[in-house]
Amino acid sequence: MFLQSQLSWNVIIPPESLDSNGLALQKAIIIRLMDDFAAKKATKDLGYFLAVTTLDKIGEGKIRERTGDVLFPVEFSCITFKIFKGEVLEGVVHKILKHGVFLRCGPMDKIYLSHQKMPDYRYVPGENPIFISETSKIEKDVTVRFMVIGEQYVEAEADFRAVVGLNGDFLGPV
Repeated sequence: MFLQSQLSWNVIIPPESLDSNGLALQKAIIIRLMDDFAAKKATKDLGYFLAVTTLDKIGEGKIRERTGDVLFPVEFSCITFKIFKGEVLEGVVHKILKHGVFLRCGPMDKIYLSHQKMPDYRYVPGENPIFISETSKIEKDVTVRFMVIGEQYVEAEADFRAVVGLNGDFLGPV
């Protein structure tokens, strides 16, 4: 689910952001790192990038000849979110279809729970469709505990998809 990772990236600072005051330079590096971090979204190995926790090291800057930008190698710690096959998580239903539901869990919103993986539930159509069993119901905005059956990283979207199920003890609406 949540991972603590140590990363090394290069941060590029434009010449107008350079200042002889070390604190202003460090601030510019941190701001640029945060911007680059937020734009990255996710990778296959680490999952979704959530937060930079510490800036551990700023290396010596190297000037790029054509632009005058300065490239600083940095090392930092961060928190990422990645799901794994067999993991039990909770998500909130955000879309109900005839053949299953889509859930959100953390930064993921493409988590699919098929009607075939919901034993004893049946689909009830209508203006607000639901899946219902003898003891509970799954409707929009309900929190559901599920087990991850499989996950896939889509490179073009820098996003993950997952297929989940309710086969197991203590799984279903919370």
